[in-house]
Amino acid sequence: MKKWIALFCLLFLVVGCDDLTNTPKKQAETFFNNYQTLDKEVLKDLDNVVAEEINFNTEQRDKYRNLMKKHYQALTYEIKDSEENGDKAIVTVEIEVYDYSKTIVENSIYLENNRNEFLDSNGNLDYIKYNDYRLEQLSKVKDKVKYTITLNLTKKNKKWVLDEVDEITLDKIHGMYIY
Repeated sequence: MKKWIALFCLLFLVVGCDDLTNTPKKQAETFFNNYQTLDKEVLKDLDNVVAEEINFNTEQRDKYRNLMKKHYQALTYEIKDSEENGDKAIVTVEIEVYDYSKTIVENSIYLENNRNEFLDSNGNLDYIKYNDYRLEQLSKVKDKVKYTITLNLTKKNKKWVLDEVDEITLDKIHGMYIY
């Protein structure tokens, strides 16, 4: 009899655990935890973004990659609300991230007002110099900003799946949303 009770409890835990993780809220938590723990898919996406930056040299790519890793690990979040309506769900999340947006704007203004500092011998913009400056300024950012974002999910084959995240939300997650 004890074996049956133990088997029943084990079966309940296995089935119950799947149901506990198959919620919109848990999927949103997993999404942000993947950033914080530098999940392999997050790092793969980061590597793709870094590789596409044609104006970075190898050292700058490494600096940017490390800057964003630090950023992801410092990201904090709080689930504020979760609403289900049939096979659709909305999860509202407050995130706090480094505020790179101010520095991005300031860098552009600085370039505009001090263009001569970043010119090569032919009078053209030297992206290596400018990117070194930009990365140095971004690495000094200490201020953080909070955003409230909405994640949409769809139930597919009885499993909640995060819908594609729009560019504005990604900019907020990356701390680069210009507000």
